[in-house]
Amino acid sequence: MRLRDEWPVDHRLATVYRYGAGLCGGVLLLFGCLGFADELSPFGTDGTRIAGMSTNGLLSLISVLFGLLLIGGAVVGGNFASTLNMAVGTLFLLSGFGHVFVLDRSANILDFGMSNVIFTFVMGLLILTFGMYGRVTGGLSHDNPYWRRRHPRQAARESLAARRRERARAALAPARDASAGLRTTRPRTGG
Repeated sequence: MRLRDEWPVDHRLATVYRYGAGLCGGVLLLFGCLGFADELSPFGTDGTRIAGMSTNGLLSLISVLFGLLLIGGAVVGGNFASTLNMAVGTLFLLSGFGHVFVLDRSANILDFGMSNVIFTFVMGLLILTFGMYGRVTGGLSHDNPYWRRRHPRQAARESLAARRRERARAALAPARDASAGLRTTRPRTGG
């Protein structure tokens, strides 16, 4: 079984994936555009700072591309946005770990500083959380569409039991209404 086979197509969690991708994509796009507005050199490592982080033209380009990618995922929405968020969030985390090891070395072509590493970790976790929200946990509620797709037999049993309970309530309702009507229409005796 592939994870893709368990994706429900239409569910209310799609809004979370869409807004998460759009928000994070907007932040990255803004950071990249600020870098382009400052006319940075593509591979400069002179410590030019924007929004408290060091940057260069290449990092600005990468930020704009990932920002547009996430905004595109927000436009498409649904399962695509969720999967995209998980993939981009994972890439950001891996990038953060990789850049910890190249700080203050010639391999640091993106001019990362420690503030960039922290931002990358925070943004990666945020994007990853938006992508995994409601999908990945051991305690999904039984009305969650991912739980229902992963446990179709139990979901069918629960659905059948719920329908039977509803039919039993519906069958008892006229009897209850009739007995309630009798109680209210009985003539009073006594004086």
